[in-house]
Amino acid sequence: MDLEGYARRAIERGEKDVAKRLAERILEIKGEKTTREGARRLAEAVVLEVKNALKARGELFEYHRSGVSMGEFGVGSRGRGDFYVHRLLSEVIGSTGAVVDATHMDDSGVVRYGDLYISLTVDGIHSRLSEFPYLAGFHVARAALRDIYVMGARPIAAFSDIHVADDGDVSKVFDHVAGISTVCELMNVPLITGSTLRIGGDMVIGERMTGGVGAVGVSTGITPRRAARPGDVLMMTEGAGGGTITTAAIYNGMPQVVEETLNLTFLRAADALLQSGLADRVHAMTDITNGGIRGDAEEICAACGLGMVLDEQRIRELVSPPVLEMLEKLGIDYLGVSLDALLLIVPGELVSSIEELMDDVGVRVGVIGSVDDGSGPRLLVDDREQELTPRFRESAYTPVKRMVGEGAPQNVEEMRRRVDEAARAALSKKRAVMERLRG
Repeated sequence: MDLEGYARRAIERGEKDVAKRLAERILEIKGEKTTREGARRLAEAVVLEVKNALKARGELFEYHRSGVSMGEFGVGSRGRGDFYVHRLLSEVIGSTGAVVDATHMDDSGVVRYGDLYISLTVDGIHSRLSEFPYLAGFHVARAALRDIYVMGARPIAAFSDIHVADDGDVSKVFDHVAGISTVCELMNVPLITGSTLRIGGDMVIGERMTGGVGAVGVSTGITPRRAARPGDVLMMTEGAGGGTITTAAIYNGMPQVVEETLNLTFLRAADALLQSGLADRVHAMTDITNGGIRGDAEEICAACGLGMVLDEQRIRELVSPPVLEMLEKLGIDYLGVSLDALLLIVPGELVSSIEELMDDVGVRVGVIGSVDDGSGPRLLVDDREQELTPRFRESAYTPVKRMVGEGAPQNVEEMRRRVDEAARAALSKKRAVMERLRG
């Protein structure tokens, strides 16, 4: 529970007895960890701090209120709303001079350093894995290394950032790091630094955990999405999912499926490509994660300005059977969730060599489509092409997500307008402060 947020909202609405009501909430959540007197004193201190903070006025202390919440707009839900905000973020950041930055919508950013390319990425843990810290650590570490590999780089170091709320058990930190270091150690990538904090310090009570893992890699060449060319072949390795599929399995009462996700198939496949030298001839690589292949296919087409055709049956054959069975039983569109499969965009003459290499390392791979001069992705179903587009949110894969839904709100255009205004306001503040500092 966010004590500061609770108090701030109540005070701004002019409510009475805020500290008294807040103390009751504190007692409810902390239970035997505090006393009635302790809860009262904490509540009064929170209210005092919030009232003091509300006195801070002016450009530096305030931000443009869009009136659109993160949840309403689907931010973090890997659909059109999320992608829209990320494009606006790249505008706020502006031109960086990097080889690959936020404007390219790739999995990691890249800068040039002498003759080397330095790739950098960071991934957040799946928010619903807070009570399963080892699994959260395993999957977020794998995601970070994966993002480095798909840029054609070899991961050389990783770092972590862990935040546990005030009442969370310290053991969560150890279990989480154990999950991260399992992946790092098996892939010979040292976990060298990190940060361990409480969520909101004293202001957030409860046991929630969040955090992320970042990684850095080096290479002499890169494989960004924009490098796809007409006539290229699309190849995909077997996907068994990661944090998303793990979450779906746990919260739909099918924990046995989680075992399918505990593998290093993607990383070992990508590592083999780099070691063999074949990665130097691959045009582009990515992972099937952001809103599933629906989201990734659209982003790739936008990045390279081309179209693609994907064969639904061939994709289906490369999804882990237990995972696919679970998704279909639950009515979850497997094309709209993260499968954690490796997607390769390669010239046709490279297909047989990649197939042989993947066979040597024990990874299933297949051709699932091709790139063309069209516009956007299309899906081939029973020999008929149909549009392949992401939804406003990724496929609903838990009961709560099904309640929230996948479709766009009715007032989405008005919401976009207000979100646009907020992005412009942030950019304006950035420029004003920069100008002040330059002076």
